[in-house]
Amino acid sequence: MAAKSAKGFWYAKPKTQAARMIRGGLALGKARHNSKNDGKIHSRGTARAYQSGLTLFCDWIQRHKLGDLPGATVKIAERYLTERAGKVGQKTLDRDRQSIQFLLRQTSGMDIKLPRLKTSFSGGRRLAEQPRAVTVEQLNAICRHLSPRSALAARICYWSGLRAHELHTLEPRYSSAPSKHRKWSRERFKGRNGQLYVVKGKGGLKREVMLPFELAAELERLRLPKPAIKIDRGIRYSSRYDLTAGNDFSCVFTAASKKALGWSTGAHGLRHSYAQDRMIELRSSGCGRRQRMEIVSQELGHFRADIVEAYLR
Repeated sequence: MAAKSAKGFWYAKPKTQAARMIRGGLALGKARHNSKNDGKIHSRGTARAYQSGLTLFCDWIQRHKLGDLPGATVKIAERYLTERAGKVGQKTLDRDRQSIQFLLRQTSGMDIKLPRLKTSFSGGRRLAEQPRAVTVEQLNAICRHLSPRSALAARICYWSGLRAHELHTLEPRYSSAPSKHRKWSRERFKGRNGQLYVVKGKGGLKREVMLPFELAAELERLRLPKPAIKIDRGIRYSSRYDLTAGNDFSCVFTAASKKALGWSTGAHGLRHSYAQDRMIELRSSGCGRRQRMEIVSQELGHFRADIVEAYLR
C-alpha cells in the first residue's frame, strides 16, 4: 500500500532517510487544533520522536534486506511492530506505530491506521507499574542537593504539575492567556489559593497554573530584565525567568534524587505527585471521582479524564 522506493533513498543511512521523510511532513508553527487531520507534524518534539522511531525502523528494514523507508508496506510495518512488541515498553511501541503511520501516509497519500499492539516486554511492564510520585518530605531531601534555582524549579513542578520544558514558558497571567479553543472547567484549582501563571505545553496548548503565593514571590525575584532565548532539545524558548528548566532540570533532578534517596523516578514524577495530591484535595471538597479526574486532567494540560489514571500509581 506504500509507494515504490524513491530515487536516492536505497543507499542512504537510516538517520538520513528518516530525516528526509520528516522534512516532507513538517508544518511547524501551524496550530494543531485547527489541523488535527492534515497528517503533518506541528511540533519539534513530535518531529524528534518520529525521526527516532523511523531511524530504528529503517535500520531494521536494511538489516532484513527489505528496501528503504519510501518502499515500506503495511505488511512490513506490522511484522516490525510485532517483533518490537517483545523488546520495548508500551510507550515506545506506541511511538513506533505512530511514526510509521506518519510515514505510510506520506508515501501512500492515505490515512493508514496500524493495529495497536500490546507489549509483551516484561521489563517494560515492571517499569510502568512502579510508583512515580514523591512525597513532600522526599522532595525536601532532593532539594538539599540542588542549587537554589533548581530547587525552586522542583518545588514549582511539585505544586503546579508542570512538565520540565514548561518551566521555560512561565508567564504571569496578566501578560498572557490560556488557549481559547478549549472549554476550561470553572472548578480548576478548587480548594487552593495562589497566583496564576500561564504555560505553553504539548501541541501549543496554553493553560493556567497556580503557584502558592510564597513560591510566586520567589519566582518573581528571578524575573529577567528581558526574555532570554533558550534552546532545549532543539526547541527555541523565550524564557522570562532565570530558572533551571527543560533537559537541564531533568538531569540535575535525577542526579539529586539518586543522591538523596538512592533512586529516581525522574522529574516527571513531580506531575504524579501533583495529580495524587489534587485528587485527595478535591475529594475533601466534595467532588466525585469522575469530576476530580476531569479537573486534574485540565490542570495537567490534558482533556481526557481517563489519562489521570496513569498518574495515580
